[in-house]
Amino acid sequence: MSAKKEFEKVAVGEVITGRPFTVSRDTIQAFADASLDYNPLHFDDNYMRNSFGKTQFGGVIMHGMQNFALISRTLTDWLIPRGGFHRRLETRWLKPVQLGHTITPVAKLSSKKATEKGYWLLFDIEVTNQDGMLVAAGNAMAEFLDVLPGKRQA
Repeated sequence: MSAKKEFEKVAVGEVITGRPFTVSRDTIQAFADASLDYNPLHFDDNYMRNSFGKTQFGGVIMHGMQNFALISRTLTDWLIPRGGFHRRLETRWLKPVQLGHTITPVAKLSSKKATEKGYWLLFDIEVTNQDGMLVAAGNAMAEFLDVLPGKRQA
């Protein structure tokens, strides 16, 4: 597959919708075990009800970094079959994601640029919850390559 051909196939405005993800105590535990982040924000309902002054969360919240993981999975699932690779991700957490919430990451191709060394894509990123509320937003960059990372050219 040619990086140039794959780059030319995609169009600015193309939308990639990730898999919906529902937060549970089990998904929080699994992410904590993988990341070694056992902050009481994610495990102690009483701590979350009493520790933040005017901000009331009503209970534990999902790890913010799990938003990154879901966005990365969305991009990687779309890019890898096309010969593309995720290069950068910058997002801001806008609202907490609580138990029972279902979030969905969406990436919209906002621009493309060919350079001497690669074919670059820029995406606008949004993660919304089941009510359509924006919980995270940012941007990501990807690249199509003719030579796979980690492989030597002959």
